[in-house]
Amino acid sequence: MKEIIQQLEAKRELARLGGGQKRIAAQHSKGKLTARERIELLLDAGTFEEWDMFVEHRCHDFGMADQTVPGDGVVTGYGMINGRLVFVFSQDFTVLGGSLSEAHAEKICKIMDQALKVGAPVIGLNDSGGARIQEGVASLGGYAEIFQRNVTASGVIPQISLIMGPSAGGAVYSPALTDFIFMVKDSSYMFVTGPEVVKTVTHEDVTAEELGGAITHSTISGVCDLAFDNDVDAIMMLRRFFNYLPLSNREKPPMINGAQRTEEPDYSLDTLVPSNPNQPYDMKELIGKIVDDGEFFELQPDYAKNILIGFARMEGRSIGIVANQPLVLAGCLDIKASIKAARFVRFCDAFNIPVVTLVDVPGFMPGTSQEYGGIIKHGAKLLYAYADCTVPKVTLITRKAYGGAYDVMASKHLRGDVNFAWPSAEIAVMGPKGAVEIIFREEKSDPAKITAREAEYKAKFANPFVAGRRGYIDDVILPHETRKRISRSLAMLKDKVLTNPPRKHGNIPL
Repeated sequence: MKEIIQQLEAKRELARLGGGQKRIAAQHSKGKLTARERIELLLDAGTFEEWDMFVEHRCHDFGMADQTVPGDGVVTGYGMINGRLVFVFSQDFTVLGGSLSEAHAEKICKIMDQALKVGAPVIGLNDSGGARIQEGVASLGGYAEIFQRNVTASGVIPQISLIMGPSAGGAVYSPALTDFIFMVKDSSYMFVTGPEVVKTVTHEDVTAEELGGAITHSTISGVCDLAFDNDVDAIMMLRRFFNYLPLSNREKPPMINGAQRTEEPDYSLDTLVPSNPNQPYDMKELIGKIVDDGEFFELQPDYAKNILIGFARMEGRSIGIVANQPLVLAGCLDIKASIKAARFVRFCDAFNIPVVTLVDVPGFMPGTSQEYGGIIKHGAKLLYAYADCTVPKVTLITRKAYGGAYDVMASKHLRGDVNFAWPSAEIAVMGPKGAVEIIFREEKSDPAKITAREAEYKAKFANPFVAGRRGYIDDVILPHETRKRISRSLAMLKDKVLTNPPRKHGNIPL
């Protein structure tokens, strides 16, 4: 028995070494942690239960029979993050570049299947050179098996991808199917075709970082939700982010005890909105003053900055926040902002997270670039997301809510549960100047008359009371009581039940 135990320990040690000390040192020299170090940092100490440590690939072509390593380039299993269950896989770049084989894929699929059964999130720590070329179609089949499970699990359990190295070709599509993608600056990248192929086909000379680095995907493409400076920062923030998510769609949002709970008025909000309707202000200031402890976990902060999305807590419970940002493009909705917000609303709806919407929107962005880019279809995504959403929806209009953008931003007409407005709210088809120039176009040459007409229009529509008379606004509230009124609304809505008509699925305008 002693000899058997020694053999077991030897096999375990071989598996833990991965590609060997030399390759581990090379990984460290790049500022990257190893697959196992990442798991140890991500999970609560001593909670990791590893599966399939001794799995090896089954390829014998091209000399692969002599290159077997226990675990085959991926560490899989489950553990706890802040005492809550999570399944995890971590690709090991020290073993054949973390390339995906049939056996490697089977290990990942196994924990995804189990996560679905028990209702727990899956976190993938991606660091792979792509499909293992020596295995041919078997490795491609492995990717497809993972893709299928990503889709099956979508909306059932949260799926998070942390890109910590290369992810190229077909390997990018599994992260793309997950709910959130985080990346590490200067060491991770994602692209369908690499710089060499791009140069050959399109004659563009571009580096891997420029083509698919963390900065590119967090600022230009919108593929990445957050970019971090190094592995440790990324994993620590992922642990914090995990606290906002339910384990599955069978649960309500997690409750955190000990968070700030107060209904004390914040009178500084009474002066947040400038008297000049064209002067911007920072919507993040409002968010920070109404959520627990002033903590707002913003997602995609450097992409489509004219809209804000992210998680916070009110009365200890997780909520999703969508807010126009008047500091950028006056808070207009454009293609990128619509897609960004729509996907976030869909996630919140899938996982029972209430949505609080803060509105200051002068309309959809005009111009040929937006029209040619499909603003009609892309704007409809946000409209669809809110209309289809059945979780509690609380909306506050702080200033402008013009045109179709008023409808889209969780209005009462899209089954908004509680809709508030500040006294500074202006709800109309369009702004006073543009409206008057259309309605009274024959008087455009007379400045005095146009000025009088603008004043008349403002008196009629530059307030929330016309909408209030029709019941489109449930109450006009004072800014300093915003936290109290939203908190009470969410408490009232915590057991809300609303179901959509039976159907296989809707056809969102993709």
